Amino acid sequence: MQTTLMDGVLFARLLRGGAAALKANVTTVNDLNVFPIPDGDTGDNMFLTINAGASAAGEGSESLSQTAGKAASGMLLGARGNSGVILSRIFAGLSKGFEGVSSADVNALGKAFESGVSEAYSAVSVPVEGTILTVLKDSVAVANGNINPESTFDSYFADFKAELMQSLERTPDLLDVLKEAGVVDSGGAGLGYIIDGFIEVLGGAEVKADESSAVQARSVDLDAFGADSVLEFGYCTEFLLRLQTSKIDLANFEVDELIDYLNSVGDSVVCFREGTIVKVHVHTKTPGDILNHMQLYGEFLTLKIENMTLQHNENHMAEKHAPKQRKPHKPFGIVSVAAGEGIKNAFSAQGCDVVVDGGQSMNPSAEDMISAFREINADVIFVFPNNSNIILTANQAAELYKDSDIRVVPTKTIGEGYAAISMLDTTLGDADAIISNLEEVIAGVVTGMVSRAVRDTELNGVAVKKDDFIGFVGDTIYTACAERNQAAAELCDATSAEDYDIMLLVCGCDASADEAQALYSELKKKYKWTEIVMIDGGQPVYDYIIILE
Repeated sequence: MQTTLMDGVLFARLLRGGAAALKANVTTVNDLNVFPIPDGDTGDNMFLTINAGASAAGEGSESLSQTAGKAASGMLLGARGNSGVILSRIFAGLSKGFEGVSSADVNALGKAFESGVSEAYSAVSVPVEGTILTVLKDSVAVANGNINPESTFDSYFADFKAELMQSLERTPDLLDVLKEAGVVDSGGAGLGYIIDGFIEVLGGAEVKADESSAVQARSVDLDAFGADSVLEFGYCTEFLLRLQTSKIDLANFEVDELIDYLNSVGDSVVCFREGTIVKVHVHTKTPGDILNHMQLYGEFLTLKIENMTLQHNENHMAEKHAPKQRKPHKPFGIVSVAAGEGIKNAFSAQGCDVVVDGGQSMNPSAEDMISAFREINADVIFVFPNNSNIILTANQAAELYKDSDIRVVPTKTIGEGYAAISMLDTTLGDADAIISNLEEVIAGVVTGMVSRAVRDTELNGVAVKKDDFIGFVGDTIYTACAERNQAAAELCDATSAEDYDIMLLVCGCDASADEAQALYSELKKKYKWTEIVMIDGGQPVYDYIIILE
């Protein structure tokens, strides 16, 4: 069957199909990482992002415009990593292209994809060719150029995919780092699998909920909350509310009145507005009262209520999901991203108000960041992503959150973030002046990493074998050897550690206490004039993080 008209139902089906196809190939996309360490997460990030959009779109029972808008909003909040943010911007562009229409033909789809290209490029301050951006741009140009009176969605996406594969094969010619690693761009590959899913749906495939990991009903042990149980933790209540012009004055409505109300009847409140949609998360023992009150402002689009006492009895998750009280208001706040209890504790000790769990291979979503902003309750909030793959997500969250002035300090490593926060001086009073001071601090920090290689490769003239321990700074590998302590010691030599006053040796979860102590003693003996501090970081992926200041 050749399809010539797209409505909300078809758009939602395409999303589910794209998510399912990507899910089936997540590992393949992850393994296209340039560095031979277990940090490839492009596939996971893209899947979690598109799946958030598919879940938000539901069955697509509304118009194409409304369904695409829901999907775009879901992806904006669910976006993780650079690839996820770019993917969310592609669908934000599609949503703009479909604005106000109940259905669209192939020509309208082509124009919407052009909007998607524009949105995707605008998401990156310095667009790099040879990435998903190039693959998208090339594919749209060819598919749009081939549109004729006989075109269908089937032929459009066939042309799209054919050019996508050719463009993907060209990415190593545009990026030397891809050519040296012998891989193609992982984001472009992920987009290819999504288009495969579109094509399968157009061919008649029906995607079940469990194939795309759309929101599924969780198995509930009904005996975990019996007739004599006590509602100890209340209900986790989440919903999307569409504000209604028949109930409020949209132009003058302030979401703060909803926030104040929610804080008076519950806790762990996350509430923000995007257009005419209000997203709410609250823990309360009286969800019915909240729902009744919210209908004074609009009508529900989605709604989820879960008994947290039952969750606790089933999974012993009370500590993880303990209600987060909103902190007293203050002029400045700090959010940092880190993985590993030791590192997170170190950031908290430096003055971080909230340390968002995340890092390489476990990027937080925009919604995770927004939740942290809400908890802090400050006029100005400084955000330290500490990973180049989290900066775009942090910027997207900053754009969505309107209750504070969010300043993203583009720290690319744990070392940069730790040094910057330790030198952050809010007594200056001016956010611009504070960030200006931090830029000099960040420029003087070197962060070295030691991790185990997951495949053979050759980068920067260094031959790497699978299971070697490699020592690197940024994109440059300095050493590869069979022992993690040897790799760390050689990395310190390569980075001239003796020229720095302070060295932080952050030990990962795979480095034993005896190994870490032996390395610490060796470095203390070798670098007599450098103050060396050892931290039990507990971080995954990196056996050692060496921070030189």
